[in-house]
Amino acid sequence: MQDRSLSRRTVLASATVVAASATGAVGVAATPAVAHGRDHRLKKIISRMSVEAKIGQLFVPYFYGTSATSPSRFDQDRNLRELGVRTVAELIAKYHIGGVIYFSGWANNIKDPRQIADLTNGVQRASLALPTPIPSLISIDQEHGANVRIGSGATQLPGAMALGAGRSLSDARTAGLISGTELAALGIHQNFAPVADVNVNPANPIINVRSFGADARAVGRMVAAQVTGYQRAGVVACAKHFPGHGDTGEDSHTGLPVITHTREEWDRIDAPPFKAAIAAGVDSIMTAHLQVPALDPSNEPATLSPTILQGVLREELGFDGVIVTDALNMQGVRTKYGDDRVPVLALKAGADQLLFPPDIDVAYNGVLAAVRSGEITEDRLDESVLRILRVKDKVGLLDGSPYVAAKEVDRVVGARKHRLAAARIAERTTTLLVNEDGALPLRRGQRKLLVVGASPAFPTDDTRTTVPELAKAFDELGYSTTHLATGRAPDPAKIDEAVAAAGGRDAVVVTTDNVGATSAQRTLVARLLATGVPVVHLAVRNPYDIAHLGEVPASLVSYCWTEVELRAAARVIAGRVEPRGKLPVPVQRADDPTKVLFRSGHGLSYDD
Repeated sequence: MQDRSLSRRTVLASATVVAASATGAVGVAATPAVAHGRDHRLKKIISRMSVEAKIGQLFVPYFYGTSATSPSRFDQDRNLRELGVRTVAELIAKYHIGGVIYFSGWANNIKDPRQIADLTNGVQRASLALPTPIPSLISIDQEHGANVRIGSGATQLPGAMALGAGRSLSDARTAGLISGTELAALGIHQNFAPVADVNVNPANPIINVRSFGADARAVGRMVAAQVTGYQRAGVVACAKHFPGHGDTGEDSHTGLPVITHTREEWDRIDAPPFKAAIAAGVDSIMTAHLQVPALDPSNEPATLSPTILQGVLREELGFDGVIVTDALNMQGVRTKYGDDRVPVLALKAGADQLLFPPDIDVAYNGVLAAVRSGEITEDRLDESVLRILRVKDKVGLLDGSPYVAAKEVDRVVGARKHRLAAARIAERTTTLLVNEDGALPLRRGQRKLLVVGASPAFPTDDTRTTVPELAKAFDELGYSTTHLATGRAPDPAKIDEAVAAAGGRDAVVVTTDNVGATSAQRTLVARLLATGVPVVHLAVRNPYDIAHLGEVPASLVSYCWTEVELRAAARVIAGRVEPRGKLPVPVQRADDPTKVLFRSGHGLSYDD
């Protein structure tokens, strides 16, 4: 996997970039003298860079394909159509790119760990072939839970709200350490996690279970623990989305949300997790594409607001790490300005990394034109390039070879000890909300089960869906299980089929996903209850589902539907482990949202 013919050239190229880092262990702050010496070396590198190379260091674009130099013809055509080049290696060469981001699914960057490592090595070969050979800072959104990019072969871990339900800082730190260790083995050294938003709005369409919860201080503690875990593993953590995306009913991918918190409310609700991340030494913070009039009356999106990024984040909160924009293809940042102006305004506001421009040529040349006209000074470019080089140096990219080895990938990624730790963590997050008359755990005679209901596909593998995977987990525990996926909007015929399938079963486990006031999932649950067969309800995403379902004898929340959470939920239902999770958010009544159905902190055990 590693190209041995390039090894000496790599070492030499890296040596021309920077001498060996003297900062010590990753995650340990450098002394002022060491930091000054490091910056002196990094500034020498910057002094040798052209303006074009400096601009390239700021961009983190997407691309298509599983290979840096030989993607499929289909992906080459997509790259040519959207990026003007056929491969990511050509993209790096053309624009002096300083970092890229990997996506699964639509971008087709991710298949399995060995392939990811090959792609990473190809990206680094292209980066070290630049006139100023600086390794790429390769990024990913590997939050775990509902938002995960690497599935097959890697360890799957509970997401943020599940960890919030577990209430263990040690588990949150361990999850970050495991994830970071596997990412680093793949040569991915920047993870856009953890989410630092406080989910105080149950209708939030974009954050929701990606948040640790609704209590700002508790979220802050979990964020700090995850930052520590990731950065101990040699990965740049990124707290997002500043100044806080937790209280919005609109998705910034499709619109420009407004946060109506007063300054006092922002200080109390939104700011604490970001302060905690900064205190924990977080290396990067991502902006949000939303308006916060209490922080900036001009109503510029936060990503483009000097008042918010420089005035609040840098000056008030004291953050001097890398500020990375949220994706610049999102509508929230494109509502007022063209794609050539957005990156310019983001830099002027104080951002350092420009993530996912919708048109790299337009964005790159927009910044280049701004520098040539004097709107952006070269000194301003140097500030951002220095911050980016600092984190590259900190994670070891400028010290020796940036390549990864197949043997290390096989040893680390998806390691048995990682998977066992993930399973135990997940078991401590499953939350039991209702357990009337000791309906759970299942009794010894309840062996024939029906698993039915909403069946979302796994985040990184649409060939695997919730209901059959949950049924499989019960089968492995010794149950005789049949299953029927009815979807999020079951029609009357599908509901009738589910009711018929319940006949002769000892118990029914019904899954729900984002139940609303008019959801047909409510009818499905009601009809199953009417059969007289014992019903166990499992919300596979939102803890808020229970508010719409009436009187169910047993109800649990897994906070996500990936394998690790489903297996944990099955073990809890079967009584193999105790339910230990506690709600990290309150659940309001559906008929009167001013009243609380279950308070934050609610969670039953089998002893209750």
